[in-house]
Amino acid sequence: MEYRLKPISKSGIKEAFQKVTHYRYLNQFDEAESICRDIVAADPDDQHAQRMLGLIITDQFNGKTSDRYAEAEQIFESLTDAYERAYYTGILHERRAKAQLHAGNLPHTVHGHFEEAMRFYEQAEKIRPAGNDDAILRWNRCARLLQSGTTADEREEEFEASDSAPLR
Repeated sequence: MEYRLKPISKSGIKEAFQKVTHYRYLNQFDEAESICRDIVAADPDDQHAQRMLGLIITDQFNGKTSDRYAEAEQIFESLTDAYERAYYTGILHERRAKAQLHAGNLPHTVHGHFEEAMRFYEQAEKIRPAGNDDAILRWNRCARLLQSGTTADEREEEFEASDSAPLR
């Protein structure tokens, strides 16, 4: 028997997005990713679906070589809005650093990933929509983490407790 994927209808995309959000809340990232890929297949130009797919991939980062960093980077680089490209690429670098810390890497080995995230957040800040301070908030979080004088174990607990997945 051949297992061919079945397409969803464009009219079902809104409800499918609700399921993606639901599964992300439940930390069932495989389920969320599968549905998101169905949405992208139904409407490849849907920027919201592209952002969500990239975020779901970063939700699964564990700091190991199995992380699909390049795939998420490609998705975020394909976003058509310059602000979103910069902002979500910043999230990519920030989450990579946090995942590597959680996996036991020493803080000085991931410092550059935080700085790269901050560079992207600065780019996003310059072109952000009026009233949108998300890039500043993320930049400040990275800065506080880099300024922190805590031990690696305390940082790991802090990262785990404080990082939440953006829902947009």
